[in-house]
Amino acid sequence: MPLPRTVTPGPELQSPKEPRKSQTLPRDSQKSNSMKESRVSHGDTLRPSLSTLKRTLFRASLPPPSATHKPKEDPGLIRRSSRFLLRSLRRALDEGLAAGHPQVTAVPEKPSRDPDGVSRQASTGMGPEDLEPQAESKSVTDLITERQLVKAFEQLRYLETQLVADKTSRTFAQDPTAYARRAMDLCLHYDGMAAEIRAIVREALGSEGVDRDALAELAQVVNLEEEAHQAPQAEGDFLSTPRHWRQHWEDAVRSSVQERVRQAGDKVIPGAAAEGGSDLARLLAELGGVVRHDLQKVRLEMQPAYEATDFPVWETYLRAFHSAVAQRLQELARDAHGCEQLYVLLDWAANVYGSPDFLGAPDLALPTEPLPPLLEPALWVQLESDYTSFLETKITSCFDSILQLEQRRWEAGEDLEVLQGLYHAPLSIDVHMLVAEHVKAAGAISSELEATTLQICARALCLFVPRFEKAFLASKAVSECYLGAYINACMELRTSLLARFPGTIKELEKPLVAATNSFQKHLLHIAQHDMQPLFKVLYTKSWLTQDTLRPLMDKVVDFAHHLEHVTPPLAQETLQEVHRFVVREYLGQVLRPHERFSGLDRVNGSHKMSRDAQAISSAFQDLGSEATWLDQAIMCVAEILGETYKDDIQRHLETLIRSYPDIRRDHILAILALRRLGRRRNQNLLQHTQDLLRAAPENRSSPHRVLFEEIEVPTSVDVLITCI
Repeated sequence: MPLPRTVTPGPELQSPKEPRKSQTLPRDSQKSNSMKESRVSHGDTLRPSLSTLKRTLFRASLPPPSATHKPKEDPGLIRRSSRFLLRSLRRALDEGLAAGHPQVTAVPEKPSRDPDGVSRQASTGMGPEDLEPQAESKSVTDLITERQLVKAFEQLRYLETQLVADKTSRTFAQDPTAYARRAMDLCLHYDGMAAEIRAIVREALGSEGVDRDALAELAQVVNLEEEAHQAPQAEGDFLSTPRHWRQHWEDAVRSSVQERVRQAGDKVIPGAAAEGGSDLARLLAELGGVVRHDLQKVRLEMQPAYEATDFPVWETYLRAFHSAVAQRLQELARDAHGCEQLYVLLDWAANVYGSPDFLGAPDLALPTEPLPPLLEPALWVQLESDYTSFLETKITSCFDSILQLEQRRWEAGEDLEVLQGLYHAPLSIDVHMLVAEHVKAAGAISSELEATTLQICARALCLFVPRFEKAFLASKAVSECYLGAYINACMELRTSLLARFPGTIKELEKPLVAATNSFQKHLLHIAQHDMQPLFKVLYTKSWLTQDTLRPLMDKVVDFAHHLEHVTPPLAQETLQEVHRFVVREYLGQVLRPHERFSGLDRVNGSHKMSRDAQAISSAFQDLGSEATWLDQAIMCVAEILGETYKDDIQRHLETLIRSYPDIRRDHILAILALRRLGRRRNQNLLQHTQDLLRAAPENRSSPHRVLFEEIEVPTSVDVLITCI
């Protein structure tokens, strides 16, 4: 049955507790409450009390300019109330029509009773005579505007109880529109109070000070409403139904928090620089400052205002801020570019926001339940992956810069420093700082990112070391000082990096060892190149009468001074190599003589070799060489050449073979050719030494005692004669 378009107003509602004159407000009373806000007269009977209320609703319910989130659980107070009103109005009209109310032509309606007039009576059974004079002089709208929410609710609750009683008693059976008007007025006032609750919440967080009285009034009225409206009414009646103001309070908290987080750093553009993270760092610093300030304000100023109620103020605000910050970071993560910006974002989330000292006060308690992750795990993994991709390129670029710095030093011919007695090049410190800085920074975020960063550094360093070695050896800066410094640098990297990150960068061992051996080889080459010409005067006529060994040993001493500034293990190893080189070249010059001595010259030559052997042994012993196994080589050959009792020559050969298993038959022939023994004796000695050489073949390949194996002995006529 279609609803009638016009109905005549029914009889005015009378309260069973008060005379009829208290139900109908004089026009002067309406003007005093409503016309203060608007001077324009309208035909709507509700406008005198609704004009101010609607403006209050409009002011309080406006969303913040930057708010974009609207809780799903709140479809809108006015929309919900309107839906309930339509149902109740339709039901009231149906009841009125069922009672036989006729349709009549429209006539001007009389002004309806202003509920503010009735609302001057308090709830809980208070009559008009029990109200205070101050409350009686103010309308519900004025009380809401002045944020006297408890008094406003008490009046609204009284009106609501009275209206429910009138409806139950079928007072509006003949005038359902009157019921609808009064119900709508109550609903709008309730919505106005909900809007004022949202306004109080928003202002409490955004203003400098905190109106504790307003917050206490808010908490009290929410509790009163929950006690008054404990369960929804039957058949969806909106009167006396729960208003869910606590939920509206939580929604207002989330909305105000989102507004604060959105406004933090809104003037900073984090994507302005493609690689720089300074803008993003400033934005996050401002965001952290806002969150820290607001949460301290919540705990120290706002929470005490709610202490008389059971409002979970701290937990609600903390979770709201956490959710808003998480949403803000997700937006920033989508716009982050470059290694610096990604690291700033990850570091802020892990170390700044995640720090126990973030709020700046140790007594600020965390919620009993853990907070959800600030960034979703999938997003976190993606950010780390993007960061490591950028980091790999950046670390490679850093190693390129280190190489360029070293090249500038080579070109400028800069002298190297001696630190703690060792040659020092900035290379080791630069590499250590590069690796340690990035690994430490990644470790502050997560152990997984630390391991990945360490692998990136190891791969880049493995590629850098051969490049650096090649570039240096091709430069004009190759010298004892630089070679010693880079040997020290490689040893430092091997010992410190591998000790600090055991097993993680094990692949560094191979390129660092190769570079160290290469630098050591070139260092020995320099020494050999300087000493090689001095061996040519040995075992000559002038050698018999001159001190030709002194210039050679002076070179050895000068070179040993450089080795004093090389890390001890490699310095000792290099010194022993120089010792072996001197003995080997000395014997090679003797076994490949330009002149052959006989008679007295041979004896004098034997004595001179013995003195040289003693001088070489003493000099290297003074320099610290531990290669004492080399001392017998020159001495044994000198004894064979100068032995007057020929039968003892076999004993000297046995000593020589036992001491130096790498000696070959050719070397024995060359020594016997210098001694010039008879054919039969030479044949016996060769046969005996051949048996000795075959008896110990396994000792010939010892890598630590190689001497004669590296001495080449050409076949000469004298050697052939010795063999015959």
